[in-house]
Amino acid sequence: MLNVGDKAPAFELPGNGGETVKFPTGGAAIVYFYPKDDTPGCTTEAIEFSAAKDELSKLGVSVIGMSPDTAAKHDKFSAKHDLSISLAADEEKTALEDYGVWVEKSMYGKTYMGVERSTFLVDADGKIVEIWRKVRVKGHVEKVLEAARQHFG
Repeated sequence: MLNVGDKAPAFELPGNGGETVKFPTGGAAIVYFYPKDDTPGCTTEAIEFSAAKDELSKLGVSVIGMSPDTAAKHDKFSAKHDLSISLAADEEKTALEDYGVWVEKSMYGKTYMGVERSTFLVDADGKIVEIWRKVRVKGHVEKVLEAARQHFG
């Protein structure tokens, strides 16, 4: 389990737009994990992070979203909602496991493996400065933006 102060795990994964999404980025970053493209909560979160991208860029903070969906699904999701953030496709779930967000979940008495919606704010040295686990989407991006302002503003 990663904690504040730990070094954030590096990754290099296929992403939307045919790009390779690499972390660390060379600057501060928000790495957020979500269960599935084009579902209500995940869509809201991606749209809100895209809306905050300009302000985050001014603070020197990039945004990477990650789910186990394919890069092709990310392309459709990004185009459909006019997203401006990088989306990494972790089909092998390697980075999801490295960050401790690929977890056993349960719904209606059935257990299954899935992504625990989580966000990590990482400084330019790769050190985790804030972690949000079991995220509720409503108001979350604003909380992350405020933390980015405090750390990097």
